[in-house]
Amino acid sequence: MPREIEIWFTERDGIFYIIAEYDTSHWVQNLRANPEVKVRVAEKTFDVRARVLTPETDAKVLAEIREFSSRKYGWGEGTVVELRPRSDS
Repeated sequence: MPREIEIWFTERDGIFYIIAEYDTSHWVQNLRANPEVKVRVAEKTFDVRARVLTPETDAKVLAEIREFSSRKYGWGEGTVVELRPRSDS
């Protein structure tokens, strides 16, 4: 079923990143089960593919996003999820 949450995000090179405080958050589990989702930023809605970043494969991006988020919101720890707009949307 569709869900809507309000969440802080950062954007880098046209890709959005959100951070979950807990890896066990229901919305993170939902994205792992079905990574094809719709995202709304302000009045624009688009299709994205969600992916949880890992230190093993995404260390540089993880560090950058955590730093961006820390500067923007004063917090950047947690599970980072990449929301990459789909080219077919």
